[in-house]
Formats: sequence, C-alpha cells, structure tokens
Amino acid sequence: MTVTAPGNAACPRHPLDQDAAGVNRPGLYLNPLYHQIRETGTGVAEVLRPTGTGKLVTRYDDVKEVLRNQAAFSREAALDADDVGLKDTILGLDGERHAAVRNVVKELFTPRAVERHRGDIEKRAAARLAEMINRGEPADLIEDFALPLALDTICDLLGLPQQDRVQFRQWGETFLAHTIVAGEEAQAASAAMAGYLAGLIEQRRQRPEPDLLGRIAVAGADLPPARQIMLPIALLLGGWETTASSLGTFVQVLLTHPYQGHETAYAYLIDHPEMIPAAVTELTRMFSNTGADAMPRRAMQRVTLPSGAELQPGEIVIPSVDAGSYDPRVFPEPHQMIFDRPHNHHLSFGHGPHHCLGRHLGHLQITIALGLLTRELPRLRLAVPSENIPRKTGHAIKGPVKLPVAWS
Repeated sequence: MTVTAPGNAACPRHPLDQDAAGVNRPGLYLNPLYHQIRETGTGVAEVLRPTGTGKLVTRYDDVKEVLRNQAAFSREAALDADDVGLKDTILGLDGERHAAVRNVVKELFTPRAVERHRGDIEKRAAARLAEMINRGEPADLIEDFALPLALDTICDLLGLPQQDRVQFRQWGETFLAHTIVAGEEAQAASAAMAGYLAGLIEQRRQRPEPDLLGRIAVAGADLPPARQIMLPIALLLGGWETTASSLGTFVQVLLTHPYQGHETAYAYLIDHPEMIPAAVTELTRMFSNTGADAMPRRAMQRVTLPSGAELQPGEIVIPSVDAGSYDPRVFPEPHQMIFDRPHNHHLSFGHGPHHCLGRHLGHLQITIALGLLTRELPRLRLAVPSENIPRKTGHAIKGPVKLPVAWS
C-alpha cells in the first residue's frame, strides 16, 4: 500500500498529519488514515516524507519489534531522515553508545526514585494553582499552570538557576518549533542552549552538586562532550513540553467527553479520585503527544515482521506508537475511553531500549495535577468551545497552544 500526500508533489510531506490541502494541522484525535492502514493487508504502508519514502508500521506487535530490535532497526542510521536534529542525544544513538548515555541518569528516573519527589511536586502544583486562581478567570491552563509546573519540576531536578529559566524556555521553544522557525534561528537557539549548559556542567565538575547536572558532570565525565551537553537538553525539553502538553490535552478531553453516566469524565474523576492514575494511563494511550512518527529507523537487514510484512535493508521504517496503541488485537474497543482497561501496556512511551526515560515522572506530575484540579476546581470548564482551541503546528510536541478555562 502506497500513500501519497496532497500538495506539492516535488516535496511531498508525511500525509498523516495533514489536511486535504496538504497543510500540517494535527488534531485532537489520531488521523483516521492510521486506522485504515493498520487494518489493510499487513498494516505496513509506504508513505512519502520530505526526505524520501518510508515504511509506516502500524500494528502493535510490529511496532514493538521495530522499537525492540536495535540490531535490525537503527536510529543512528536514520538520522538523515529525521525531522528534528537528534544527533548525540539518547534519541539518536544505538546499542552501547545509547546505553552509555542513558546509564548516567536512568537510576534517578525509576518509579522509586521519582516517588521521592511527590511532596515537592504537590507543593509546586498547589502554589501554581493558587497563583492562577488569584489572577482570576478566565485563565490559560497551559501558560498559567501546566507549563510552569512542568518547567519548575525538571529545572529543579537539573539544578537550573531560577533566573535563567525564562531564557532557556525561549531557546527550547524555538528549537522545538522546527518546521515554522527559520533554520538559522533554530540552530542559533540550539547553540545557545549547548553553550550555556556546557558552562553549567563545567561548574558542576569543579564544584559538584546533588542535582542532575552534577550527576552528568561526574558520572558522565567519560562521555563525548556533545553527548554530555545533549543529555540535559533532551531531559529538559522532553520533561517540560511533553508533560505540559499532555496535561492540557487531557483536561480538554475530560471536560468535553461523558463517562460512566456522568456529564463529563472530569465529573466522574471528582467522584472517583482513586481512578485518576488509571485514567492518566488510558488518556496517554489515546492522546499521545510525542510525535514519535518523527523518529524513524533504518532497516539494517531483511526482516519479516510478526504481521508477515517484509522489510528490506536500507529502507526507512516509521514505527507509529500512536497507531499501535489503537490496535484492536491488543486493545478491545480501542476508540472507547476505558479508565479501568486491564493490561494497558500502550506504546505511547515507546518500548525497548529507547522507552521514555521520564515516563514515571511525567505520569506522577499529571496524576498530582489532575487530583488537585478535580479537588479544588470542581466547576472547571472550558472558557471557549473545544473546537476553537488551537493546537500546535510545525512543532515536535503535539498539544494545545492554550487552554482557556473558567471555574466560578
């Protein structure tokens, strides 16, 4: 099956996040074409991308195999097909090189290690919500609550000075908005971030501190300098943008979808707060914002996937975690929101060696935030119609640009 994109035939784009006019307009829901491809033939389709053709893989077991098998499917060998510059990051390395970077910090992101930060996250969330309420309504839940909470959490863990965080956020947003910002501007932002962090890491090397930057400076001292610097960049950008965007999306969904006899799923969680952790897991399955289609692999050998699809050496392979997480072979009634879904092993955080390092931290932050919101703002509602809420375009992380809310 070959899928072509509308628009400029000389430079066709990956079609699945475009509208009929070929404009990149990601929506709240996964493009139905993913589901069509998944249920056709082997669920593998050839798609056209800015850098050439690729094989889109959409079934759960196939996606897991591509993500798991680094020997057969290389991230490093596919960097020339990336939409975002990920060289020297944990997202762009294979095998021992990837493990060497990841091992520097992985023990700080285990469930037990993350749980130790619960009290601090609860205090930050309560303080940010109080500030938002005091400023009055309507408020932008993204700018006034979700982003500050997520940014403060990861910056505190890293040890980033408070006075530098506004500047770092500006650099990060420029870097992530890679398709709507001029290449020179994005490169300049990346260089500025790298230079700034190189200075902080050198400071920690001279005067160690018990934070993530201190850990990277000491435990990661044998890493190539570029990988030392790109590790905190990956942690920071992923840690704040993905968490904030997920929280915004989940609140939008909860406020606009009925659930279990309640007018909204938000109202259901007010009555059943014990279900919030499971609800976050299900919402993450259905409304992933990672843009993982932008991180292809290159087949290094001939491979037959569990579906029977055959991939040839040299082919670009795009494992769609979003499509895989809707596979009805694994998730009965995949389009139905089921908070108590058993065995909800979705792929939104990836799988195998590259599974998301910060998944436990992100889950904890969103769980705490939703618990606080449903407890303190039981009358929370959108201040504009849901269909009028703008979503990010040309951005590495999907999600709402802003989320106007009221609560009185």
